[in-house]
Amino acid sequence: MQIQQLRYFLAVADVRHFTRASAELGVAQATLSKQVSALEHDLGAPLLRRARGNITLTPAGEALLPLARRILADVDTARRDVQDLTGLRRGRVRIGATPSLLSSLLADALAAFHEDLPGIELSVTQGGSRDLMGDLATGELDLALIVLPLQEGDPSLETQPLLSEELMVATSVDRPLPLWHGEVRVGDLRTRPLVMFRKGYELRDATIAAWRRAGLEPRFAIEGGEMDAVLRFVEAGLGIAVVPSVVLPGRPGVVGYPLARPGLRRTVAMARRRDVQPTHAAREFGATLLAHIRSAAASGDLPSGVESLLG
Repeated sequence: MQIQQLRYFLAVADVRHFTRASAELGVAQATLSKQVSALEHDLGAPLLRRARGNITLTPAGEALLPLARRILADVDTARRDVQDLTGLRRGRVRIGATPSLLSSLLADALAAFHEDLPGIELSVTQGGSRDLMGDLATGELDLALIVLPLQEGDPSLETQPLLSEELMVATSVDRPLPLWHGEVRVGDLRTRPLVMFRKGYELRDATIAAWRRAGLEPRFAIEGGEMDAVLRFVEAGLGIAVVPSVVLPGRPGVVGYPLARPGLRRTVAMARRRDVQPTHAAREFGATLLAHIRSAAASGDLPSGVESLLG
């Protein structure tokens, strides 16, 4: 099995067409077909079902596809790390984070990192924690800021807790919530429909779990949104949502209420794969992020409701 053969297989699997794949790779179609056939012969199983104008994956092809993506991502990481060592490139860092962290914690850390090392390319992906864990596992990200605990942890990931964030119930300023000693009890929200995040966001799971602990079955007004969309829907009066306190400043149409004790908090952690050494650029960014959090905590500049978990 050769790395180039895996690249050829992945190209065909992605576009499901030999002619288009060969054009994207810049190789002759005959060469592409020959190399994919050689890979199938080496593995002892057909990977593709070939029909005129219709390429599909066999069960063996479906099994190989995520492995091929991961292998090729690891090869690219190794190449960048070696090039970084030899001074051929400054490097690249691929970072993932939930939307609320991108707009608060991560933005300032990225700015500080870019000022110190402007030659390092930065690539940012936003998504829910489960999505980001998948991107880490397949090698598409170097580091990710995810939320712990997750219902389905991944032992292949190494995590370092960074922050504890308060979660609040957000509602439109025109639709105040009933208070109990200055706080909101989930049991008093049975008539309020929820604006719900799409699957893959840990906030979705945390909200559903909190409602069920209170003996309520969540009722959705609308679901499937990212953070900005959820806040806009709340502002429009479609329903309420459980969100991190850090996303509420700058949203005059939305007001946040603390949940009755013990309340709801979440732990933010930096995650990476255990089985792959991070590039020099990724290690440098991780160090910058930790330094930024410690400095903000020491100077009292962390957002309200956020506490550092770093020593």
